[in-house]
Amino acid sequence: MKAIILAAGASKRMISLTTTLPKCLLKIGDQSLIEHQIATLHHYGIHDIVMVTGFCEDKIKKTCGNQIRYVSNHRFAETNSMYSLWLAKEEAREGFVVLNADVLFHPLILGKLLASPYPDALTLSRQDELGEEEMKIEVQSARVVAISKELSPHQADGENVGIIKFSPQGAHLLFEKIDELIAQGIVTKWAPFAFQQIASYHPLYAVDIGDLPWIEIDFIEDYERAQNEVYPRIIRYQGNEGNPLVTHKIT
Repeated sequence: MKAIILAAGASKRMISLTTTLPKCLLKIGDQSLIEHQIATLHHYGIHDIVMVTGFCEDKIKKTCGNQIRYVSNHRFAETNSMYSLWLAKEEAREGFVVLNADVLFHPLILGKLLASPYPDALTLSRQDELGEEEMKIEVQSARVVAISKELSPHQADGENVGIIKFSPQGAHLLFEKIDELIAQGIVTKWAPFAFQQIASYHPLYAVDIGDLPWIEIDFIEDYERAQNEVYPRIIRYQGNEGNPLVTHKIT
């Protein structure tokens, strides 16, 4: 299995912390957010990792080193995550896991996704309250039928965690669709826009993560909550379940 991490954005909504620092390098505990993700991937035996970078990419490369490979999105200021994923298509044709670099999550979330019987699937967090900012998902019989921030809260079954896997067939169909969209000049959409496009004719399933803790860091308030609430919950949850802490440093 190969992993694609999307980390090109400039995080303008957190400008007081990210003026000269990519969001994925913000510290959570004694490691950066991206180090937590890479450690979790290594924990599950995924060492073939490609990161799509853009904003302050030299700082990311300095932190992560040469044990992962990089694809540069030189148009990061005028494009979005779908375009970043498209840039990595030659690395992902044989199937892959894709992660948003701004998500702090319990390692078992990735474990559940990898262990699920579905060849093409995303992770779903069921939420009582969903606002405009959340990437909402509608599911029927475990199959994704809609994924969009524009879904109404009563229509949605939960939120997209931002960790998705695709089989070789799913990857082929996904990049075939993204090729079409890019050719039409559509470069400012989130990656889930393309996921929804193929979900209408190719099964894309939702893997429910239950009560496993996670958070997508979009605003300073999210970062504070990640530090003060979510990360301590991850540590407590792992301790209660007897799972090893996935916190080793990149070397």
